Amino acid sequence: MGVLCAASQVGALGFAAAPGKVGVPAGSTTFLFPGAASGRTALALECLCVRSALKGGVSEGLGASCGGIYRKRDARLAQTAIPATTESSEVVEGHQEQEEDVEMNSRGCETLCTTTWGLCDTVIGVLGGGQLGRMLCQAASPMGVRVSVLDPLPDCPAGKIAYHHQVGSFKDMEAVREFAKGCGALTVEIEHVNVETLEALARENVDIEPKPFTIRIIQDKYIQKMHFKQHGVSLPEFMKIDSEEDAEEAGKLFGYPLMLKSRRDAYDGRGNAVAQSREALSLAISSLGGIERGLYAEKWAPFVKELAVMVARGRNGCIRSFPVVETTHVSNICNTVEAPARIAPEVAKLAMQVAERAVGSLTGAGMFGVELFLLEDGNVLLNEVAPRPHNSGHYTIEACCVSQYEQHLRCVLGLPLGDPSMKVPASLMYNILGEADGEEGFTIAHETMRRAMSVPGASVHWYEKPEIRKQRKMGHITVVGPSSEVVRARMDWIINTKGIQDYPKEKDSSFVTNALPSTVVTSPESSTENEGASAPPVGIIMGSDSDLPVMALAAEVLESFGVPYELSVVSAHRTPERMVSYAQNAHKRGVKVIIAGAGGAAHLPGMVASLTPLPVIGVPVKGSHTDGLDSLLSIVQMPRGIPVATVAIQNATNAGLLAVRMLGVENAGLVEKMNEYQNKLKDMVLEKAERLETVGWQEYLKK
Repeated sequence: MGVLCAASQVGALGFAAAPGKVGVPAGSTTFLFPGAASGRTALALECLCVRSALKGGVSEGLGASCGGIYRKRDARLAQTAIPATTESSEVVEGHQEQEEDVEMNSRGCETLCTTTWGLCDTVIGVLGGGQLGRMLCQAASPMGVRVSVLDPLPDCPAGKIAYHHQVGSFKDMEAVREFAKGCGALTVEIEHVNVETLEALARENVDIEPKPFTIRIIQDKYIQKMHFKQHGVSLPEFMKIDSEEDAEEAGKLFGYPLMLKSRRDAYDGRGNAVAQSREALSLAISSLGGIERGLYAEKWAPFVKELAVMVARGRNGCIRSFPVVETTHVSNICNTVEAPARIAPEVAKLAMQVAERAVGSLTGAGMFGVELFLLEDGNVLLNEVAPRPHNSGHYTIEACCVSQYEQHLRCVLGLPLGDPSMKVPASLMYNILGEADGEEGFTIAHETMRRAMSVPGASVHWYEKPEIRKQRKMGHITVVGPSSEVVRARMDWIINTKGIQDYPKEKDSSFVTNALPSTVVTSPESSTENEGASAPPVGIIMGSDSDLPVMALAAEVLESFGVPYELSVVSAHRTPERMVSYAQNAHKRGVKVIIAGAGGAAHLPGMVASLTPLPVIGVPVKGSHTDGLDSLLSIVQMPRGIPVATVAIQNATNAGLLAVRMLGVENAGLVEKMNEYQNKLKDMVLEKAERLETVGWQEYLKK
């Protein structure tokens, strides 16, 4: 018998969530659902595995989520639960104890749900119905996964498209308990929820991801910092503030400017205040609601960039991270997110390590938004972590193989995690913040969205919030494209142009000329059909179009092997900025090998090689008044540390063949084709030898 995820039809805490009351007659193995004999519930009745419910009891059998997602009741969870006043040492001790006792079930949906409703029949309950909940619903829809939301606003963004919207506060104990009855698994889109209720529900075998223990740690930023400190995560120095004297002591220890932060209920710039001097401390404390609000001080981090990483944690503890991104903020509110971050590879690796170490120290499954500081010396410090999808991950919807929202659903359901890598070379996300109250604000926002609709690679997301205020997040725009420069230019036009206008196509310059053969693969910029696609693996460039007859030989070779390429004029002397941009961004766009042809001074191959991490093959081209030897010598005499592979003068054919061999390192199909090519060369030589030996050299030369 197939196992259906019945928890969505009946409650995790009982049976009040079904359309009718559910009863289990004594001695019977049949569940009765009065008034619920059709639709989803009828399907549940038909396929329900009664045995598991009777064996584990009502709560265990029906309170589990999809196909084996089940947590054993933790007998000591009540002992390790942390009161709001508990200090950091207790947090860490409780966390270690919980790690020992909680069994992490990694099976998830290994048994397919026998349902026509979609990938999984479990109803996921989300505490909070804002824009993050809305995008979770949107990600769930293609998979047929149902998402219910609990939010106090009748017209909240997620409520308009959710499977079910229960109006109620996610901080209210009774509202949360009632909401949980209709869900197979609970998760959050905001961490400021009633964690005590979640802990109580967890003790009753309600499946909650991430774990209430993790949410409690994250809710109090001071305890959060203590937790990560004791797990070896790099952090700015910090200390708890219980009085103005403590604040003054922090100023002496850390210097000024001094960052003061609220411990709880702080997000989107709320709860932060900077004191520039000792005299400014009182005003900063007052702006945060006073000492009684619960504050801590943090040493100012002199960052050069703000970075972020979205980290997914599966039910089995596996970690998969999205690319490191660069964020910018206006009035402490996220303004833009650029992916990938324009940082050195070693910095990106370090940022990833810090983020994954932090998330690895927590419990439960889901997406975690990790905010980081990049310092001038290259060190990376953790700022804070959110146990949910995050603003810095909006770009993943258009730019990555799986979005952060789908990934979160996969984590919660125990499904295999998706590929978080980018499917486009560059992306830039811009938050649409209210620029004015009321109708004026709506007008400005809609004009911005209208302009974006005419821009290649741009996608608009509007959250349908009924009221607009200054600095309120109303939506976002994501632009994807072939390079950082292109997406920045397009977004700049969207943001800074006034009124309703259409994007001028001439603003997009192309790396591929229009006078090339139709067989040449065009770049995303010059083809709306290919907009957003990665660049081909080989880039062929030349200093002048007079080199095209020679460089076309490389293109012919690549075509014969079925290797896509781009081809253009990039002059080292006449268009140096274009050369720099091409060389520095080629690898980001997906190019893997560059073939550069040049005559005369032949600086192009060497200059490009000095700017790119990709292999460069130089092709010496004869000049108008030279034999090409000057070009060959210029290319081969590169200084130590700047390698350029070089072929014979005018021999772009060999350059194309060498590029194919380089690509063959990770492409078995190209290796096979190269073997066939070499065999054809051998056969051709053997045929000529046989003919020469047969007819003699005089006759051979005649033909």
